[in-house]
Amino acid sequence: MTPKRHSNIVTCAILMSAIVIGGWPAARSFAGVDVESTPATNAKLDDILNETQAHYSATRSFSADFVEKIASPGGADRTRSGKVYYRKPGRMRWDFAAPEQETIVSDGTTVFSYDPDLNQVIETPVAGLVKSPSATAFLLGIGDLRADFNVSIPGQAPNDGLVYLLLAPKGGGSNAIVGLDPKTWNLSRLILTDAAGDLTSLTFSNFDTNPTLADSLFKFAIPAGSDIVKSPGSNP
Repeated sequence: MTPKRHSNIVTCAILMSAIVIGGWPAARSFAGVDVESTPATNAKLDDILNETQAHYSATRSFSADFVEKIASPGGADRTRSGKVYYRKPGRMRWDFAAPEQETIVSDGTTVFSYDPDLNQVIETPVAGLVKSPSATAFLLGIGDLRADFNVSIPGQAPNDGLVYLLLAPKGGGSNAIVGLDPKTWNLSRLILTDAAGDLTSLTFSNFDTNPTLADSLFKFAIPAGSDIVKSPGSNP
């Protein structure tokens, strides 16, 4: 059976590392955000980075609801929703609600993507998804914004009360735009594209910071009879 193409959400399975697999569209702006940065005072950017880094360092785990909106070139837009769980180092779980159910689990080493409609599991090593050392560091919970990224403020952003940052990995890889809640410094929005040109905007709500999350959330049991597809680099 031919595996489904990974959705952008697989990239977001390591979203806290602020990675984007793929590139930006040709346009200067998308999803209401100008991808060209605007000059900002060092003091303003320093304040934002200080608050964001402190929050990231203090966050050991979280859970949140999410809404995923995908715009495909020449295709119909899609909207899905669900719940995400994260725990350092590198453990994540995405549960998509009906009608397009999907489960994506990272145990810190392997990402399992399960489509119940196809009864198919795609196994991908985390190392096969991560494209830069800075992304690896953030996934493992030891990242440093100043050391790992060139950070700037987008030239134009929605008037939605969020603080937007454009992150360009110093170690290579594509940029990401993140929207942060200035009251809590939680990640409220993530914007990215993939190699096929699909644009994904994820919005997060109902954050619970540093909850106790059971180990079982990040262990994936392969359903009986499912078709298993191993990506390059997976254990045989």
